[in-house]
Amino acid sequence: MRRLAEELGNEGHRVSRTVVGQLLYEMGYSLQANAKTLEGTHHPDRNAQFEHINREVQARLAQRQPVISVDTKKKELIGACKNPGQTWRAKGQPEAVNVDDFIDQELGRANPYGVYDWGADAGWVSVGTDHDTAAFAVQTIRRW
Repeated sequence: MRRLAEELGNEGHRVSRTVVGQLLYEMGYSLQANAKTLEGTHHPDRNAQFEHINREVQARLAQRQPVISVDTKKKELIGACKNPGQTWRAKGQPEAVNVDDFIDQELGRANPYGVYDWGADAGWVSVGTDHDTAAFAVQTIRRW
């Protein structure tokens, strides 16, 4: 709204960002988050890749061999950082967190790896702080 008000001012229309917001609302606009609905272009062999992987998984499971899927998750800051959502607390006593969410040099970031064992139909998350993601993935598999 601030940028719109500024651009309108550059065109000779003096208006505040508050008025811009009111006008947008009256015109049927609202603040909205992005919606992940668009698919990118697909490689012609994309489906064939998944079919091949599925055949291999089924063959290994039939032979009682282990099949796992390992996937890294979003790295998270460690420490007193603001997180989305709410928790029940005594009225007027919110949890105190840092004003700015910068990486704590001592604590670093948590690097979660999700592991799913197809044969056991079981999954878990391994969390570490190693910056070498390949080494951490290997260690996660070793622990499995």
